[in-house]
This record gives sequence, C-alpha cells and structure tokens, in this order.
Amino acid sequence: MTISIVRLGSPREEGEGLRIGTVRRPPRGVKKEDYARKDIYDVWFPNLAPSEALLKEGQGATDERAWKSFTRKFLAELKAPAASKDLDLLAALSHHTNLSIGCYCADEARCHRSILRQLLVDRGADVR
Repeated sequence: MTISIVRLGSPREEGEGLRIGTVRRPPRGVKKEDYARKDIYDVWFPNLAPSEALLKEGQGATDERAWKSFTRKFLAELKAPAASKDLDLLAALSHHTNLSIGCYCADEARCHRSILRQLLVDRGADVR
C-alpha cells in the first residue's frame, strides 16, 4: 500500500486509490459532482494546504531564496497539532490502503506537495 503524490487533474494511475485534494480552494468552473470524474479529487482536504497568504507567497516564489522562505513558513504552519495529526494519519493509512494526495501545480518541485512528500516520508509513510 502506498501514497502517491499527484498533480490534480492528471490521469489516475492504476491502483492509485482515493485521491485527496490538499488545496486551499476547489477548482473553479467545475461542478462538484464532476471532481472525481475529471480526475481532480475524490475528497477535498484543505487542512494540509498553505494558508491563503502563504499560498500567494508560494505562487510568487520565482527564485531559490523566495522558495526557501515559503518552505520555512509552510513547515511552521504544519507544526500545528491538527496538521501534524493529519500527516500522522495519512502516513499510517499508507500502510493499509492506496491513496494519493495532490495539488494543481504543474511543477512538484515548486509546489507544497513536495514538502508534504518529505514530511510523510519522515513519518514512515510508504510513498510512491
């Protein structure tokens, strides 16, 4: 069993499992009942998305210095007890079922999902 880290809206891989959208907002212009059919997500889980202000900072991080600043601040947000417990839950679930988490960003290296990937690995998750 594993967690896959995916780009929301990309075609699902075989055995990917439940797709969880770790994004601040649902997609615009898409009916709620079409989210899963369009490979966006099955469940919206904004708990592990950057705060609204930090999201804007991350989207504007065009150089390494700005990205490191975003990363530091996002890690601080994820140290909150609720976010930490959510990460622990996903890590534990990865040993019992297939699931995926994702975001809309095209480049995972400049997306909060890269940070989530590392935090899940650090918690012993089985990450694909």
